[in-house]
Amino acid sequence: MTRTGEFERISRIFAPLSADFPGAFALTDDAAVFAPRAGCELVVTTDTMVAGVHFIGDEPPSAIAAKLLRVNLSDLASMGAAPLAYTLNIALPREIDDEWLEDFASGLAADQATYGIALAGGDSTGTPGPVTLTVTAFGEVEKGRALRRAGARPGDGIYVSGTIGDGALGLLTLRGLLPGLTEAERRALVDRYRFPRPRLELGRRLVGLAHSAIDVSDGLAADLGHILETSRVGAEIESRLVPVSAAAGHALRDDPGLVAMVLGGGDDYELLFSAPAEIEEKVLALATAEVPVTRIGKIDTGSGLRILGEGGAPVHLAKSGWEHR
Repeated sequence: MTRTGEFERISRIFAPLSADFPGAFALTDDAAVFAPRAGCELVVTTDTMVAGVHFIGDEPPSAIAAKLLRVNLSDLASMGAAPLAYTLNIALPREIDDEWLEDFASGLAADQATYGIALAGGDSTGTPGPVTLTVTAFGEVEKGRALRRAGARPGDGIYVSGTIGDGALGLLTLRGLLPGLTEAERRALVDRYRFPRPRLELGRRLVGLAHSAIDVSDGLAADLGHILETSRVGAEIESRLVPVSAAAGHALRDDPGLVAMVLGGGDDYELLFSAPAEIEEKVLALATAEVPVTRIGKIDTGSGLRILGEGGAPVHLAKSGWEHR
């Protein structure tokens, strides 16, 4: 077990992650300097992950790093922003050694290369509690063009990217609660739980098209509820239209009651948005083989969310999504 001091760790393990962001000054100063492009505004988001709450704790450190960075990138995607840089705060118990941190940094480095973002600074400290990790991500969007939760209008179609429910079912799989799935299906669901796919390109392409947008982190029903509340509108969706993966479809056939987990479980990190009915064809054309786009309902003049099941019967969820307590 190797455990060097804070400043040696910063210079050896973390400073290389800042090489592509000149304003970080190789992490040698107290703060970083940001200069967004002319005509752009900064979009800022932050998320904290705690061992045993947001990740199980037995994952490879590189996988924990990937999820930490990607959930923040998903927030940038939901506002149509392009990644710029991020800061990292880490609170670590005594047993975390340099080997753990090196693997953690390797996960960050891989995703920095994939998503075009660099480390700008941060802080590290010790804690008697669990591993606690915070990323604050910065992105750029054209001035006045950021996608917002507010803005949904009656008549808008409601759309989602990708598939819904995989993250929540992946967590159930890790807990051994979906024994009927094949090994390949279990791996696919766990991969979706541990490795979110931030829809950055789709988010940028939605600028100027979508009236409202959010990423699905707390659960489809809960996050759509956030749009409805801030936009002061209502909505109706059909559960049969909500896209699910082959693995999730198998789980639902085995246990139809899992529909509540699919619609309310969270950890999907797909984009959920509304757009005018008259541009539906243009919106659906944004889909790719890797990232489908599906219309699941419509915005109306009422209030709250109505979910319709088979034959138009209402679907009632005991809990619409994750709540932070």
